[in-house]
Amino acid sequence: SPSRTSKGERLFIVYFARHFTQLLYTDSPDQMFTASLCGSAAFQENVIVSLHDYPTFEDTEPTMFAGERLLIVSEDGDFMTVRSSTTGRDSYIPTNYTAKVMHRWLFTGISRYKAEELLQKPNNQNGSFLIRESETNRGENSHSLSILMRTNSSRLNPVKHYRIYRLQNNWYYISPGLTFPSLHCLVEHYSESANGLCCQLTAPCFIQGLDTPRPVPNIIRRPTINWKDISRTDSGHSLVSEGLREAITSYLQMTEGDDHSWDT
Repeated sequence: SPSRTSKGERLFIVYFARHFTQLLYTDSPDQMFTASLCGSAAFQENVIVSLHDYPTFEDTEPTMFAGERLLIVSEDGDFMTVRSSTTGRDSYIPTNYTAKVMHRWLFTGISRYKAEELLQKPNNQNGSFLIRESETNRGENSHSLSILMRTNSSRLNPVKHYRIYRLQNNWYYISPGLTFPSLHCLVEHYSESANGLCCQLTAPCFIQGLDTPRPVPNIIRRPTINWKDISRTDSGHSLVSEGLREAITSYLQMTEGDDHSWDT
């Protein structure tokens, strides 16, 4: 009965009903993959994205910037000539200076470190994400989901990573109780609900020259301690040593009349 059906079984029934009819009428693996997409407006265009500013010599104006869309002018083995969508200038670069992006969020040829670097660019907001090849399981068609989640702490890495596992039947999951027939379905689900992730997916990682610039959030840092108040308090309990209190008091006396509230 429905009341005894587990959440995982209910999701399987929904996905099966949604895609079974389409799968019956596919004639090739490519058609079958397309038929299993969740949503009908998947971004199909392949894009080349820069992973580096280039060149990096001092006093040399870059001809391309990390995180921007590139146009391939010509290919020459392990090198290629690309045109910047930002500067309009050509660069002759190694192919590993770029990443290939499919479906707008699936990055090929990008490391964990570079994923973090691109996601932390100003146009990305909390929930910005990309899916990349797993560095710890290369060659096994394994992926990782990288999500930006900024906090007030500067000590914490704002990019969280989740391993995406692939079952023998080619379904995917992050949490064992929740599986998906394609990466598109996985993205669609976590775009509707965080469901155990650090936050809900909001938008693919921003690509300069492809996306409309997004509003950059203002980050306001408020002072945690007013040192002027601390130095002049009559309380016997102090947050700082007596010697430091005396030094602060002496400084404030020399600058009397100025308002000194220092950030810490």
